This record gives sequence, structure tokens and C-alpha cells, in this order.
Amino acid sequence: MAEPLKDLYSETFIREFSEKVRDVHPSFSSESFIEEVMDEHWDDRKLKERIRHISITLGKHLPSDYQKALGILYRLDKDCEGFRYLFFPDFVEVHGLNKKDWQLSLAALERFTSKSSSEFAVRAFILLDPAQMIEKMKDWTKHGDEHVRRLASEGCRPRLPWGLSLPMFKSDPKPVLELLENLKKDSSLYVRKSVANNLNDIAKDHPKAVIETSKRWHESGDANTIWIVRRGCRNLVRQADPEVLSLFGYTDVLNNPNIISNAFIRNEPDSIFIGETSELHFGFRVQEKNPVKLRIEYAIDFVKANQKTSRKIFLLADRNFTDSEAVERVRIHNWKNLTTRRHYKGIHRISLLVNGVEVAGTHVKLNAES
Repeated sequence: MAEPLKDLYSETFIREFSEKVRDVHPSFSSESFIEEVMDEHWDDRKLKERIRHISITLGKHLPSDYQKALGILYRLDKDCEGFRYLFFPDFVEVHGLNKKDWQLSLAALERFTSKSSSEFAVRAFILLDPAQMIEKMKDWTKHGDEHVRRLASEGCRPRLPWGLSLPMFKSDPKPVLELLENLKKDSSLYVRKSVANNLNDIAKDHPKAVIETSKRWHESGDANTIWIVRRGCRNLVRQADPEVLSLFGYTDVLNNPNIISNAFIRNEPDSIFIGETSELHFGFRVQEKNPVKLRIEYAIDFVKANQKTSRKIFLLADRNFTDSEAVERVRIHNWKNLTTRRHYKGIHRISLLVNGVEVAGTHVKLNAES
């Protein structure tokens, strides 16, 4: 089983980092820093709690002058790259939110984002002054470093996982959409993925705004832009939104149900234990004379701990199908627990979806691990 992410911050790592600090700042009290970080509550802290605790403790052991403290981190950052050093931008969030320090702080976030990522730390600044930060992030969209351009998009996502919520952009995404205009043709896949995820976030609250933007962007014919639109509208495709389906050439199954016939899905066996696998048998026949573009998926309504359900969709195929083409396939589904999903006993409903429309259904009884 994989080690929890929080264990990246081991005592060995903290000690190695403290030695790096002392190399550039001899008066740094390594032992005191290590002792305060690895306190009696350390084992109980979760990942982000550990990051924040390191940031706070580091602030106590670096010079109280914020600019001097940043100067020490600047002498270190070339040797402090990767996920584990998220406490560098977090240090900026903790100690640099005072308005008088913003010029220093934003420069630091711009610098540190290429070493780890400033996408979480920047959100505290956005919450304090959304208008000023959007203007700053528009400047970042024109930066030569793809990491900084990505920060401009990722930092203002309304629903960034693990990040502070940005309710003002959930209510009104217009400032974010205006910013994304500068990135819609970006040459970097790293940036384009972020722009697409931002659109996908916005679509959860404002689908019409994303559809209007996507139509306009799609008309440009730019390959990078079309890639963003396709990925950014993925949930709207799953929801079988007619406008989005039409935009990408999918056939309207909702209003033309006779396109598909003989659809079925069944799970074998129909009763299993958590941790086992099962076979999903599914199939259908295409009745349309002309080729049709279909997205075939199966959805599982997973039973949660409170016995409510949460739907997860899995892609089976996405291509053109010909007249009278018959499909019959088997997919193995693994019911073991994952770090991102735990299974609970109960009746789990399974649906076969064609362009977001349910055409067949079944269920499986999931039993507690034997």
C-alpha cells in the first residue's frame, strides 16, 4: 500500500532542509527548528496541516524582516524543487499577506511556482483583492515561463481541489473567462490542461457561459484552442447537453432513441465482496444508416458510508459507428479500495450510457470484505 503523502515530510527531510537553510544562513538554529516542527502533534497532522506548520515554524526561525527572510529562501530555491517544497509559496501566504508586502509576495509566488506550485497560496491574495489579482494574473498570462502562465489559470479556478474556494468567481466567472482568453491558444500542454480544467469548473455553475465561450473558441479553428474546448466541456458531454454534443459532432441520442437497439449491460457475478473484480458484459446495435459518433460509458452509483450514492463515469469507447454495427464487449471492473475512493457494502446501480443517455441498467450487490 502506498505511503500517505504527508509522510513525505519525514524527520529526515526536515533535518536535510534545515541543514540547507543553515548553509546559507549560519545563525539558523537547526535543532530548535526540527524540534518545533516535529512536536507532539506532528503525527496527527494531515498533509496541508504539516505544510502550514512548517511555514509558521520557519517564520519563527528566519529574520523577522520579511524581505530578508525571502532573500534566504531565494538562495535556497534552486535546490528545493518538487511537491515537498510547497511550503515555500505557503510561507508567502502565511507571512506576506499584508498589503504593504504585496509587491514582494507576488514576485515570490511568481518565482516559487516553477519550483513547486503557487496555485494554492495565490488564492488567499485573490480573496483579499480579486480585481487587483486578476489584473496581475493577466500579466502572468503573457509570461515566458509556462509555469507562471499556468499559475494565472490554475490559481483562479473556482473549484480547485485542495484549494481555498473562490465564491466571487463561482457567482460571476466573467473575470476568469476574460483572463483565459489570453491562454486559449497557449503552446504549452501544461497550460492548456489548466485552462480546460478551469472551464470545466466554471461549467458546474455556469454551463451556458462555458457553452457560449466554447462555441466562439471552437470557430477559430486553432488546434490548441479546440483541444482546450473539448477537454473543458467533458462534463457537459457526459451530461448530453445538446449544444455541446452538436459542437463536437456527436449524434443526438436523447431525441433520436431509435439509433440504438438491443442495448444491455449485466454484471457477473451479481454479488461480490469488496476487493474482488467483476465482469461487465455490455452491448448494443446501431440502427442509423449514416455513420454516427458515439461516446460509450458506464456509470456506477457508488454507495457511500451514509448509504447515499455518488456517481462515477467510466469511458468505454468514443468513435464513429457504422450502420447495423453490433457491439458486444466485456470490461473487468475492480472493486478494491483506492486512496481516492472507498467502497461500502450495498446495492450499486450500473448504467450503460450512450452520449450521456442511459440505454440499459443493472446492479451488483457489494458485500463487506470477507
